[in-house]
Amino acid sequence: MKLVRGLLATASMWVVMAAPAYAAGADAADSWSRNDIVVTAAQSKQSGLNESASATGLDLSLRETPQSITVVDRQRIDDFALTNINDLLEQTVGVTVQRNETDRTDYTARGFAITNLQVDGIGLPLLAAVEGDLDTILFERVDVVRGANAIMTGIGNPSATINYLRKRPTAEFQANASASLGSFDMWRLEGDVSGPLNAAGTIRARVIGAHEERNSYLDYNKVNRDVVGGLLAWDIVPGLTATIGYSRQDNRADGVLWGALPLVYSDGSRIPYARSASTSAPWTYANVVNQSAFGELTYQLGGDWSVRGVFTYNDLDSHALRIYAGGTPDPETGLGVTGSSGFYPTRNKQYLIDGYASGSVELFGRRHQIAVGVSNGWLRETEYEADPGVEIDYGDIRELSSFVPVEPSFPEAELQGREHDRLTRVYGAIHLNFTDQLKGVAGVSAVWLKTTGFSYGSDLARNDHKVSPYAGLLFDLTPHLTVYASYTDIYAPQSQVDIDNRRLVPAKGTSVEGGIKGSWLDGRLYATAALFKARQRGLATYVGTFDGSDGPLGVDYYEGVDTTSKGFEVEVSGRVTDHWLLSGGFTHLKIHDDQGQKARTFVPRNAFKLAATYEVPEWHDLKLGAQFRYQSRISATDDTGGLPIRQSGYAVLDLLAGVRLADHVHASVNVRNVTNRKYLNSLEWGQAFYAAPRSAIGTIRFDY
Repeated sequence: MKLVRGLLATASMWVVMAAPAYAAGADAADSWSRNDIVVTAAQSKQSGLNESASATGLDLSLRETPQSITVVDRQRIDDFALTNINDLLEQTVGVTVQRNETDRTDYTARGFAITNLQVDGIGLPLLAAVEGDLDTILFERVDVVRGANAIMTGIGNPSATINYLRKRPTAEFQANASASLGSFDMWRLEGDVSGPLNAAGTIRARVIGAHEERNSYLDYNKVNRDVVGGLLAWDIVPGLTATIGYSRQDNRADGVLWGALPLVYSDGSRIPYARSASTSAPWTYANVVNQSAFGELTYQLGGDWSVRGVFTYNDLDSHALRIYAGGTPDPETGLGVTGSSGFYPTRNKQYLIDGYASGSVELFGRRHQIAVGVSNGWLRETEYEADPGVEIDYGDIRELSSFVPVEPSFPEAELQGREHDRLTRVYGAIHLNFTDQLKGVAGVSAVWLKTTGFSYGSDLARNDHKVSPYAGLLFDLTPHLTVYASYTDIYAPQSQVDIDNRRLVPAKGTSVEGGIKGSWLDGRLYATAALFKARQRGLATYVGTFDGSDGPLGVDYYEGVDTTSKGFEVEVSGRVTDHWLLSGGFTHLKIHDDQGQKARTFVPRNAFKLAATYEVPEWHDLKLGAQFRYQSRISATDDTGGLPIRQSGYAVLDLLAGVRLADHVHASVNVRNVTNRKYLNSLEWGQAFYAAPRSAIGTIRFDY
C-alpha cells in the first residue's frame, strides 16, 4: 500500500506541474519530446526517419509501452555538444557510464551490465564494452529501453537496450555545418547535407562527416577521429523503398590507459594522485576502425501492414599497444607497482539478417496490432597478442608524473582466440485492445545460440536455446494517466569461465516492472514512475585470476551467483512551456546476492539527472541551459590486494548559452564541470582514473 500511495502522490504532483504549462500554451513545436515519437519498426510518415523497434516492435507511443524508455533527440545532442555516446549516456536517466579505461567503456542500468546495443533495432546482443569514442554525428536520436527487452533482443541482462537511430535521407533539402574549439586543444568540424536527387523526390541521399582532434587533461593522452557516412534511398514504386548506407569511424588514440591507476597503499590508505595521473606512456595507442554497411527494403502492403528486410555488415578492426599497472605499494617508499605491456590486434565481423512484418487485424469488433519477425546473426572474432615478457617497475608511485616507461621490443603477435557465434531468433508481439481503457501487450521470443572456438586456452563451445515470454497490461486512469505492469524472462549467455576453466552456463531469471505514466500538452510533456525487480540465477561474479598452474596465466575466473536487483525510477521529459524544455529523473537501487549481502557495490544506489533549456526568441533566440547529475557513494576492492576502496557521492554541473548571430548562424558555449569537482570515473575494475576538470567548448553552427 505504501508503494501504491507513493505512485498516486507522484501522479498528483505531475498533474499540478502540468496544469500551468497547459495554460501557458501547447501549440509550439517540440524538440526533446516530439509528438510523433513512437516505438516502432515501421517507417514514420511524418519524419521520414526509421523509428526503429525499441521495446515491442509495435507502433506504440512511449505512454502505450509497458516499460521505461528514455529518448535523447538531435536537438539535445546539438545543444549540449554531446558528440560521443559516452557523454550522451552519462546524461541519460537510469544509465551509469563505467569509464574503466580511456578507450573501453561499459554501461550499466538497474545494477547490471548493458549488453544489448542496436542500430535501428538491429544488433547482435553479445558484446558489452564499447571501444573508442563512438561519435553521435551519424544518429538522429538514441532510445534507451530499461529492463529486460525479451521481445526485440531475446537475450541479455535486465538492464537496458541502447538503440541508435540513424539519420536518414530527407524529402526536402537541408544542410548544416559547424566548427568547435575547446579546452585541451580540442577542435572539431561537422557537416551534414541531405535532400532529393531528382525532381520527383523518389531518390534521396544524405552525406555526413566529422573530424575531431584533442589533447587531454591526462598525461600523454590525445585523440584524432574521422567519421563519414552516406545513405541513399529510392522509392522504386509506390510503397516500395530501398535504402543502402555505409559509415566509417576511424578513432586513433595515443597515451591510452589499459586498466587505470592502482588506488591504495598496502595499509589501505588512498594514493594521492594528481588529476592528470596516468600509468600509460607516449608510445601506447588504441586505433579502432569501425565500419558498417546495410541494405534495407520496406514495402507498405494494403491497409497498415508493412514488411521490412535488412542486411547489416559490421567490421571492427582494433590494434592496441597497452600497459597494465597493478600493485599495492608501500606507503613509506611508494614502491610496489609493476606493469606489463602487450600488443593486441583484434578483428570482429558481424553479419545480420532481419525480416519483419507488422500491421493490425480486427477481432471481436476491435483493431489489434501484430508484429512478427525472424533474424539471423553471425559473429566471427579473432584475437592476437604479442607479449614482450618484460616487467615495468614504476618505482616510487608518488613520482609517477616524472616516470615514463621505456618501450620494450615486441615479438610477432600470436593467435590467442578465435570465436564464431550464430544467433537465430523468431519473435512476435501483439497489442490487444480490450476496451477503450484497458490494453495488453504480449509476445514471445525463441532463441538458438551456438558458439565454437577458444580464447586464451578456454573452450568457448556452447549450444543453448530458450523461449522467453513477455506480457504487459496498461489501464488508462484518466485521459492523461496510465498505470501499467510487465513481466519477462531473463536469458543471458555468458563468456566467463569458472575455476575449472569451463564456460559458465547462461544466467536465467525473471524481470517485473510496474508503474504509472502520464502525458500532457498533446503528448509533448511525458512523465513516468516505475517500480522494478529482477532476479538472475548464476550471474558471473569475479573470484580470482589463474596463475598458470591451475589455468591459463592471467585469465580471470568467475562463479555463478544468484543476484536480485530492485528499486524505482521517476522521470519527466518534454516541453513545460513554449520555451522551457525539461528532461531528467531519479533512480534508486538495491542489489543483493543469494546470502542477502550487498552486491555490485561499484554501481551507485541513487542517481539523479536533470537537463533543461530556456529560450528567449525576442533576444536573438537566446538559449540558456544546464545539465546536472548526482550519484551516491560507491565502493569496491582493490584489483590486486583485495583492499576496500570507497568514493563519496558527487554532483556535476554543466552550463550552456547560445544566441543567433545572423540568419541561419548560431553560436553557443558549453562549460562542463563548472565547479571543477574531482572524482573517479568508475570503481568497477578495482582501479580508476580521474574525470575531466572544468572545460569549455565554443561552437559556430550554420543551418539551412
